[in-house]
Amino acid sequence: MDADSLAIRANIENWVLWRDAGDWERFATLWWPEGRMNATWFQASASEFMARSRRAFDEGMKVFHTLGGSTVDIVGHRAISKTRMQILQRAPVDGVVVDVSCIGRFWDAWEKHGENWGLVFRQPIYEIDRMAPVDPSKALTLEADLLLSFPEGYRHLAYLQTKMGFDVSKTLPGVRGPELEALEARGRRWLAGETASDCFSS
Repeated sequence: MDADSLAIRANIENWVLWRDAGDWERFATLWWPEGRMNATWFQASASEFMARSRRAFDEGMKVFHTLGGSTVDIVGHRAISKTRMQILQRAPVDGVVVDVSCIGRFWDAWEKHGENWGLVFRQPIYEIDRMAPVDPSKALTLEADLLLSFPEGYRHLAYLQTKMGFDVSKTLPGVRGPELEALEARGRRWLAGETASDCFSS
């Protein structure tokens, strides 16, 4: 792996470790000012994402991430990376504490300024998830209509976050489909030289 790919991979690992540990000063160094974050519970600027993540962390919300392998495509001072990941969240649902795990990929757009690579856009791809009570003796009954209203790849995560009061997007990319195709088209345009605002403004 070349030096630029290694630097991007280091940033991906630091994103998870610094965000999950609440190391907000160092976490902020991973983003360029125009950066944008799209997730189930939040789609806005990186600065707003960091502020809301910090507030949720301080309030005790338990969300953690693990990583797998990465692939990185670099064209000049721009790059697209895709990294196997898992989101883990613990919270109560109707009085029963549950763990939700969601397996997918981090899809990231990067730009190099000087010697440093920074994030311009992050969009998780949500592939498969599950929910289980932390105490297996506890019975859990889910509202079928609410559960099935969300895409298959993140419906348990969306169910949990909706119960927590978040407004969860229902149009995020999964294993296949038009949302994923549109995301990949954004990446091709980014590597071809289009501006961040044209590629990732929404």
